[in-house]
Amino acid sequence: MLDEIRAKIDEELGRLSHELNIELPKAIQKALEHGDLRENSDYKAAKERQQFVQARIGHLQQRMSELSKINVKEMPSDRVGFGSRVRLFDYHLEEEVRFSIVAADFMDLEAGHVSMASPIGRGLMGARPQDEVKIQLPVGERRFKVLDVVTLPQQLGLVDEARTERAPAGKKG
Repeated sequence: MLDEIRAKIDEELGRLSHELNIELPKAIQKALEHGDLRENSDYKAAKERQQFVQARIGHLQQRMSELSKINVKEMPSDRVGFGSRVRLFDYHLEEEVRFSIVAADFMDLEAGHVSMASPIGRGLMGARPQDEVKIQLPVGERRFKVLDVVTLPQQLGLVDEARTERAPAGKKG
């Protein structure tokens, strides 16, 4: 998950850097050749785009910095957190649903990716298998039962699976 996010950010940074350093200077130069800058909409548009691209690059660099500080080995391996894949029973829909908990920049509901900052993401954070959670959504309260959680440390093979398995009822693990 972290590698996928880093790759997406790197890809966008590459595109934006090319635009900022190659395409926008050409557009600005072409607009300058038209003369009077006070009424030159091409120049204004290029300068506004340049400011937007610079701000977006700054934001993406900040995200990369934040990602580099995540220590997956210190993440809980037994409850929902960043990067977890969660299988739930939605009592309202009376069906099983699946979500991956992602950073806000990578939310994609159609792909089952919900942001940690969204109501569903916040409501699931820290939940363990068999927990029931109530989440207040814009359409009203929804109840879910957590059927299974695959955490980011588990996905990366950083957890001893025998240690995280739940013992059958009545037996000590």
